[in-house]
Amino acid sequence: MPILLLAAGIVLLDQSSKIYVLSRMLPGDSIPIISGIFHITLVLNPGAAFGLFEHQRIFFIAVAALMLGAVAYYVPRIPTGMMLLRWGTGLMAGGAAGNVIDRIRTGYVVDFFDFRIWPVFNIADIAIVTGVACIIFTLLKSGQEKDDSLDK
Repeated sequence: MPILLLAAGIVLLDQSSKIYVLSRMLPGDSIPIISGIFHITLVLNPGAAFGLFEHQRIFFIAVAALMLGAVAYYVPRIPTGMMLLRWGTGLMAGGAAGNVIDRIRTGYVVDFFDFRIWPVFNIADIAIVTGVACIIFTLLKSGQEKDDSLDK
């Protein structure tokens, strides 16, 4: 259940931040927070990271649905002691759900964090990247532990 609460919290935070930005800005508007370094810039992204696969709404919704289905299947099978894997899964699922809500509702994802050296992103993107990093770290660590036990 905590994984579901984490995912729901990410969706709530993500969607409320997007609603707030949309209510105060127009697409292309940019507010400097730290001039030249960090801005809040409203971008309506019809693609994936870096603008890849623009206007492939059905594809992105299908991928998110498959991923969320896989999460629903595997979460009960994750051992309770593997907390980082559980947290990573919750973060990834919450982020994917937050972005797919945008795609279903409007056909694009609302992005607004702009560091000027990286594509504009949102809270859901942060959750996805952090979640995937936690999952990869856990899998690599557990693979290393298995390798170490074979050496003994």
